[in-house]
Amino acid sequence: MVANREISATEAQRDSECGMWNSELLARASLCASVPLWWTRIALMKNLGILLSGRGSNFEAIARNIAAGKIPHARIAIVISNRADAGGLETARKLGLKSRLIPSKGKERKEHDHEVVAALQEHKVDLVCLAGYMRLLSPWFVRQFPGKILNIHPSLLPAFPGLEAQQQAFAYGVKVSGCTVHFVDEELDHGPIIVQRAIPVLDTDTEHTLAGRILEQEHIAYTDAINVVLEGKYEIVGRRLVRQ
Repeated sequence: MVANREISATEAQRDSECGMWNSELLARASLCASVPLWWTRIALMKNLGILLSGRGSNFEAIARNIAAGKIPHARIAIVISNRADAGGLETARKLGLKSRLIPSKGKERKEHDHEVVAALQEHKVDLVCLAGYMRLLSPWFVRQFPGKILNIHPSLLPAFPGLEAQQQAFAYGVKVSGCTVHFVDEELDHGPIIVQRAIPVLDTDTEHTLAGRILEQEHIAYTDAINVVLEGKYEIVGRRLVRQ
């Protein structure tokens, strides 16, 4: 049983700065009437780190849904891009979010990955969300955040992995397409699937219209997947995510 001990402002500040939001501390906070409710809410918040290389439309959707209360226990702690011309960096600045450019050009993957991981750890990121990040993560990178890196892919995996998935699907003549949010592992577009959303491929579709309709579903699916992971009420059975 957790002792009902009053938590001083000094202790709260120290634990906050150190990221020590453990279950025992939260239990003490909930039992102590002198601790404000906002303090407990802050303790429950999870830090998201966004990695992007372009305009970051999925990042914008995540930010919008956090602001709307659709991802209730998360905040964006840092937005990182490997490209100076990424529109997502300007969007982050306009939204008042911390952003950082970590150029990848001319660097070995190991060097760049270490810089990105250091930035994520500096901001105490709990969950990494790839939002159009056009770089393969090294196995070392993935091991720094086991089960805590998400990616979204514009196809119903395992169909059409890799680049230009929408064009692949359209050219193949599939009648159903969509998007997949999955955990990132050491293989390309391979980790356990968290959420999928499917749409019919219309006879009137072009590659452009199909990609646009898939993107609309991506904006919904990513929020759903983040909530599933942050709630933590699931287990991985083989390759299957089974919600509890």
